[in-house]
Amino acid sequence: MEERQTLRQATKLWQEAYRYQMEGELDCAIERYQRSIEAHPTAEAHTFLGWTLSFQGRLEEATEECLRAIAIDPEFGNPYNDIGVYLMQRDKLDEAIPWFEKAKQAKRYEPRQFPFMNLGQIYLRQGRWWEALHEFEGAVRLVPRDHDAAKMLHHVRARLN
Repeated sequence: MEERQTLRQATKLWQEAYRYQMEGELDCAIERYQRSIEAHPTAEAHTFLGWTLSFQGRLEEATEECLRAIAIDPEFGNPYNDIGVYLMQRDKLDEAIPWFEKAKQAKRYEPRQFPFMNLGQIYLRQGRWWEALHEFEGAVRLVPRDHDAAKMLHHVRARLN
């Protein structure tokens, strides 16, 4: 019973944190995510805390939060994708690739097309057009109505013709 209550409190704090984050109140969001983690650590709270820290340019700390999330729930794909993004932001493209591959394999991950899109972007930056095409095709297969994925697929196909 007590664990259910602490999880409920942690979830409430996580939801508050997310609202603050979306409103651009990053310090308030960080504080609420941390309180959520203190109440009941979850992969989601650590991942979203990392995401908020990344908005402040604190990529090392953001990565550490994602690693904590993975330790709690290795099936949650978002922190793998986020680590890949943080590496991309630091121009460590080759290091980012395995993280996106792990995100693609994760059992629990939404929006599932993101690691495909991110890998496609890396391959474009590296001039690996056919590999980029493959990733964008995968994204469109997963979510046919994703406008960005369809646009990128069209762009790469046009370059290859």
